[in-house]
Amino acid sequence: MTTIYQHGTLAQLVARQMSGTITVAEMLEHGDTGIGTFEGLDGEGIFLNGEAYQADSSGKVHHITDKQTTLPFASIHFDQPEVSQKLPFRQVNYSELTKSLQDKQLFNVFSALKVHGEFSHVHVRIVARQEKPYPSLLQVAEQQPEFEAENIIGTLVGYYAPKVFGGPTAAGWHLHFLSDDLAFAGHVLDFNATDVDGTIQIFDNFLQHLPINNEDFRSMNQDITDLDKAIEASEGGKN
Repeated sequence: MTTIYQHGTLAQLVARQMSGTITVAEMLEHGDTGIGTFEGLDGEGIFLNGEAYQADSSGKVHHITDKQTTLPFASIHFDQPEVSQKLPFRQVNYSELTKSLQDKQLFNVFSALKVHGEFSHVHVRIVARQEKPYPSLLQVAEQQPEFEAENIIGTLVGYYAPKVFGGPTAAGWHLHFLSDDLAFAGHVLDFNATDVDGTIQIFDNFLQHLPINNEDFRSMNQDITDLDKAIEASEGGKN
């Protein structure tokens, strides 16, 4: 069996619940590869090869060595190439990647993408740290810094979730990028890859972990009207 472990939900971020409720160390007990965000939505998180990295809203990338750093929302899995499908391309862009998923008939399953190689163009955004009282995720999405890089080598990593799971997580693709030199990273809005290799890993388990010890989360009575629209606007990719 293969499992995606997710802590927190995107819906709670929409509902202004952004306090860190799990540590990096605790997340790494459940995988070595994944994505997330930090306390107060402080940037974009990438787990790669058992290490944690943070892209902050200034565009800088930090190697998170303090494993007690907390996150309100993150997903992680163990990268297991032996249960993966090889990608059928060396060159690809965001739209072609989506079509590749359709061709593999993966609409109703969770999958993880991990692609490494040369990218002619990568366009990312990085959420800025928020302070209490937290705004909604939709409000934050309206003012996120964006960055672009050309001719860069790095890794694209993230997840595809079926539409029925929109709310707990992001329906469709949710991808982050980290350059090999650790100088560029973020939530992917678009990309063109010129020479890449990677895998799509398929999962038969989605393990949702909730921050039940957080009083704000337990007392949250969320209005889910237009929840899907808020999440889609905050993701900003080409799903």
